[in-house]
Amino acid sequence: MLIACLGSTHPAAAAPLVGVPSVVDGDTIEIHGERIRLNGIDAPESDQVCVDGAGKKYRCGQVAALALDDFLKANRPTSCIEVGRDRWRRMVAVCTANAVDIAEWLVRQGYALDWRKYSYGAYAQAQSEARAAKRGMWAGSFTAPWEVRHPKPRPAK
Repeated sequence: MLIACLGSTHPAAAAPLVGVPSVVDGDTIEIHGERIRLNGIDAPESDQVCVDGAGKKYRCGQVAALALDDFLKANRPTSCIEVGRDRWRRMVAVCTANAVDIAEWLVRQGYALDWRKYSYGAYAQAQSEARAAKRGMWAGSFTAPWEVRHPKPRPAK
């Protein structure tokens, strides 16, 4: 439903980009030389460190990217419908693999967060399920990726 709605309002979305993707990071892929940012989610930065359920630090951004790569290898090809461009001119798209919304899969597995600022809560239910089941990042503790990139200034002492 989301794809049909977005496709009808964005003329550029008329022809999906289809191919075998390579993974750039946990929320970015590349198909036929086109960088594609998955719409509405945010995965940990490649070098971001989280803490697992046992209190051990791990590179959660790397884990997210590897999980995405495994998922896409098992579910080819990938089809992306453009919904816009980001400030770096990357395509922002809703992508599916084997009829599964890739962004939703990442959120449901706990490898990415619903980025309400852009998703308008489209993946909130998937995130609630991941949190309740303690999947992925939800098994331990983490900082939201958007806060890692743009930390809030600390008050002066």
